[in-house]
Amino acid sequence: MPSLKEFRVRIANVKSTARITSAMKMVAGAKLRRAQEQAEAAGPYAERMDRMLSSVAASVAGSDGAPKLLSGTGSQTKQLLVAVSGDRGLCGGFNTSIARYARQFVQQALNEGHEPQILCVGRKASGVLQRTHGSRIIDTLEDLSKPAPSYAGAVSIADRLTQLYDDGEFDVCTVVYNKFVSALTQTVTPQQIIPFPVPEAAVEEDAGATKAIYEYEPGEQELLEKLLPQNLSVQIYRALLESFASEQGARMTAMDNATRNAGEMINNLTLSYNRTRQAAITKELIEIISGAEAL
Repeated sequence: MPSLKEFRVRIANVKSTARITSAMKMVAGAKLRRAQEQAEAAGPYAERMDRMLSSVAASVAGSDGAPKLLSGTGSQTKQLLVAVSGDRGLCGGFNTSIARYARQFVQQALNEGHEPQILCVGRKASGVLQRTHGSRIIDTLEDLSKPAPSYAGAVSIADRLTQLYDDGEFDVCTVVYNKFVSALTQTVTPQQIIPFPVPEAAVEEDAGATKAIYEYEPGEQELLEKLLPQNLSVQIYRALLESFASEQGARMTAMDNATRNAGEMINNLTLSYNRTRQAAITKELIEIISGAEAL
């Protein structure tokens, strides 16, 4: 049985931890509001740009002179996964979910006879994967979301991917990130970004609708040459924003649970302290009474 002093020290330590986790929860909540606003503001633009490019690319795909970011290399052997995680921990299963998907991605690619590689954005997923798939990690990009994701950081990642693609380092690139649903829910979302995925068929919104005919100036191929690299940066930027918002939501939830658990632990330790103290007092009283009766 611990002594009364040990109980007091443990209670003081848990109270100190509870103050830290409570402060981290409030900081994460403040960051979450800003991150959620940014993610919601960037989402519609990224989705609309993706839809517009899908419409243009559908008429160009397969033709001679199509941009390489659209036509691809003609092979799918070399697979690259861009795993977007955080640079800090204490956010529940946020980082481990990305690492788990990366391991599944590598295993599936190997089963299909492909050559998988991983580019880590954020040191936490890299630290987890380094132990089992270190040879598959080509690089780790850190502090791109410090203090918050920026479009310049997304452009730097897009330029790095474009250079690797031009050098023939990979055939297909997929980015995986946690999509923000709520502070309690984040969904692991993979998205192919290179080559640009063209839908097999255009889906009409209304039955019997007549598809509009557009004329592009400059031509469609020239337009795609300009917009496909820009779309790559936009999609990566959206992934960074969604991941950052998810990280803050996961951290806020984790710190809230930690604070609650600390409160329960303090109550249990206080109860054990009072019982031990009461037992010590009772024992002393018994000894005093026994000594008095002996006299």
